Amino acid sequence: MIDVLASTATTTAAVGCGLTAGVLMAFSVSVMPALATRPAAEAAATMQQINIAIVSPLFLTVFLGAAAAAVTAAVASVASGGDSRTLVVAGAVVYVVGCVAMTIAINVPLNDSLASVDPSSSHGASVWADYLTRWTRWDHARTAAATLACAALTAAARI
Repeated sequence: MIDVLASTATTTAAVGCGLTAGVLMAFSVSVMPALATRPAAEAAATMQQINIAIVSPLFLTVFLGAAAAAVTAAVASVASGGDSRTLVVAGAVVYVVGCVAMTIAINVPLNDSLASVDPSSSHGASVWADYLTRWTRWDHARTAAATLACAALTAAARI
Protein backbone atom coordinates (compact mmCIF):
# COMPACT_ATOMS: atom_id res chain seq x y z
CA MET A 1 0.00 0.00 0.00
CA ILE A 2 2.80 2.45 0.85
CA ASP A 3 4.41 1.67 -2.52
CA VAL A 4 1.21 2.68 -4.33
CA LEU A 5 1.02 5.90 -2.33
CA ALA A 6 4.68 6.66 -3.08
CA SER A 7 4.23 5.98 -6.79
CA THR A 8 1.00 7.96 -7.12
CA ALA A 9 2.33 10.92 -5.13
CA THR A 10 5.59 10.93 -7.11
CA THR A 11 3.77 11.04 -10.44
CA THR A 12 1.34 13.69 -9.18
CA ALA A 13 4.22 15.81 -7.87
CA ALA A 14 6.15 15.47 -11.13
CA VAL A 15 3.16 16.67 -13.14
CA GLY A 16 2.51 19.56 -10.73
CA CYS A 17 6.17 20.62 -10.77
CA GLY A 18 6.16 20.48 -14.57
CA LEU A 19 3.04 22.60 -14.83
CA THR A 20 4.46 25.11 -12.36
CA ALA A 21 7.76 25.22 -14.23
CA GLY A 22 5.84 26.02 -17.41
CA VAL A 23 3.94 28.90 -15.84
CA LEU A 24 7.11 30.33 -14.32
CA MET A 25 9.04 29.90 -17.56
CA ALA A 26 6.32 31.80 -19.43
CA PHE A 27 6.97 34.73 -17.13
CA SER A 28 10.75 34.47 -17.53
CA VAL A 29 10.77 34.25 -21.33
CA SER A 30 7.77 36.30 -22.39
CA VAL A 31 5.74 38.20 -19.80
CA MET A 32 8.57 40.02 -18.03
CA PRO A 33 10.56 40.79 -21.21
CA ALA A 34 7.36 42.16 -22.78
CA LEU A 35 6.59 44.29 -19.74
CA ALA A 36 10.17 45.60 -19.81
CA THR A 37 9.43 47.20 -23.19
CA ARG A 38 6.43 49.16 -21.89
CA PRO A 39 6.39 52.47 -20.04
CA ALA A 40 6.91 51.94 -16.29
CA ALA A 41 3.42 53.06 -15.24
CA GLU A 42 1.73 50.78 -17.78
CA ALA A 43 3.99 47.80 -16.98
CA ALA A 44 3.62 48.18 -13.21
CA ALA A 45 -0.16 48.49 -13.46
CA THR A 46 -0.32 45.41 -15.68
CA MET A 47 1.84 43.40 -13.30
CA GLN A 48 -0.32 44.48 -10.37
CA GLN A 49 -3.30 42.97 -12.20
CA ILE A 50 -1.38 39.82 -13.13
CA ASN A 51 -0.43 39.36 -9.46
CA ILE A 52 -4.10 39.49 -8.50
CA ALA A 53 -5.18 37.09 -11.25
CA ILE A 54 -2.48 34.49 -10.56
CA VAL A 55 -3.74 33.92 -7.02
CA SER A 56 -6.53 31.72 -8.33
CA PRO A 57 -7.79 28.41 -6.95
CA LEU A 58 -6.50 26.56 -10.01
CA PHE A 59 -2.95 27.95 -9.86
CA LEU A 60 -2.73 27.60 -6.07
CA THR A 61 -3.97 24.00 -6.28
CA VAL A 62 -1.26 23.11 -8.79
CA PHE A 63 1.51 25.14 -7.10
CA LEU A 64 0.83 24.07 -3.50
CA GLY A 65 -0.60 20.68 -4.45
CA ALA A 66 2.70 19.80 -6.12
CA ALA A 67 4.48 20.63 -2.86
CA ALA A 68 2.07 18.51 -0.83
CA ALA A 69 2.38 15.62 -3.28
CA ALA A 70 6.18 15.92 -3.29
CA VAL A 71 6.39 15.83 0.51
CA THR A 72 3.95 12.88 0.59
CA ALA A 73 6.02 11.11 -2.06
CA ALA A 74 9.25 11.71 -0.15
CA VAL A 75 7.85 10.41 3.14
CA ALA A 76 6.22 7.39 1.49
CA SER A 77 9.33 6.60 -0.55
CA VAL A 78 11.57 6.70 2.50
CA ALA A 79 9.07 4.60 4.47
CA SER A 80 8.86 2.01 1.71
CA GLY A 81 12.64 1.85 1.25
CA GLY A 82 12.20 2.07 -2.51
CA ASP A 83 15.12 2.37 -4.91
CA SER A 84 13.93 5.80 -6.05
CA ARG A 85 13.81 7.40 -2.61
CA THR A 86 16.94 9.53 -3.10
CA LEU A 87 15.56 11.07 -6.30
CA VAL A 88 12.12 11.58 -4.77
CA VAL A 89 13.52 13.29 -1.67
CA ALA A 90 15.83 15.43 -3.81
CA GLY A 91 12.95 16.45 -6.07
CA ALA A 92 10.74 17.28 -3.10
CA VAL A 93 13.43 19.37 -1.39
CA VAL A 94 14.32 21.25 -4.57
CA TYR A 95 10.68 22.09 -5.26
CA VAL A 96 9.65 22.99 -1.73
CA VAL A 97 12.77 25.06 -1.00
CA GLY A 98 13.73 26.34 -4.45
CA CYS A 99 10.25 27.11 -5.70
CA VAL A 100 7.65 27.38 -2.93
CA ALA A 101 9.79 28.79 -0.12
CA MET A 102 11.56 31.15 -2.53
CA THR A 103 8.19 32.39 -3.79
CA ILE A 104 6.98 33.03 -0.25
CA ALA A 105 10.23 34.62 0.95
CA ILE A 106 11.15 36.71 -2.10
CA ASN A 107 8.59 37.01 -4.90
CA VAL A 108 5.49 37.52 -2.74
CA PRO A 109 7.07 40.38 -0.75
CA LEU A 110 8.15 41.96 -4.03
CA ASN A 111 4.56 41.59 -5.30
CA ASP A 112 3.25 43.18 -2.10
CA SER A 113 5.67 46.07 -2.49
CA LEU A 114 4.55 46.66 -6.06
CA ALA A 115 0.88 46.43 -5.03
CA SER A 116 1.38 49.21 -2.48
CA VAL A 117 2.42 51.90 -4.97
CA ASP A 118 0.65 54.11 -7.46
CA PRO A 119 2.15 52.94 -10.77
CA SER A 120 1.89 56.42 -12.28
CA SER A 121 3.93 58.08 -9.49
CA SER A 122 7.69 58.61 -9.57
CA HIS A 123 7.95 56.30 -6.55
CA GLY A 124 5.95 53.70 -8.46
CA ALA A 125 8.37 53.93 -11.38
CA SER A 126 11.32 53.45 -9.03
CA VAL A 127 9.69 50.45 -7.35
CA TRP A 128 8.89 48.99 -10.77
CA ALA A 129 12.49 49.30 -12.00
CA ASP A 130 13.79 47.45 -8.93
CA TYR A 131 10.94 44.94 -9.07
CA LEU A 132 11.50 44.09 -12.73
CA THR A 133 15.16 43.22 -12.16
CA ARG A 134 14.85 41.40 -8.84
CA TRP A 135 11.56 39.59 -9.44
CA THR A 136 12.71 38.32 -12.84
CA ARG A 137 16.07 37.12 -11.48
CA TRP A 138 14.31 35.11 -8.78
CA ASP A 139 11.71 33.85 -11.23
CA HIS A 140 14.53 32.35 -13.32
CA ALA A 141 15.73 30.55 -10.18
CA ARG A 142 12.22 29.29 -9.36
CA THR A 143 11.81 28.08 -12.94
CA ALA A 144 15.07 26.15 -12.71
CA ALA A 145 14.09 24.63 -9.36
CA ALA A 146 10.65 23.52 -10.56
CA THR A 147 12.17 22.07 -13.74
CA LEU A 148 14.87 20.21 -11.83
CA ALA A 149 12.31 18.87 -9.36
CA CYS A 150 10.11 17.70 -12.24
CA ALA A 151 13.08 15.91 -13.82
CA ALA A 152 14.09 14.21 -10.56
CA LEU A 153 10.52 13.11 -9.79
CA THR A 154 9.97 11.92 -13.36
CA ALA A 155 13.18 9.90 -13.24
CA ALA A 156 12.15 8.48 -9.86
CA ALA A 157 8.75 7.45 -11.21
CA ARG A 158 10.50 5.34 -13.87
CA ILE A 159 12.57 3.34 -11.37
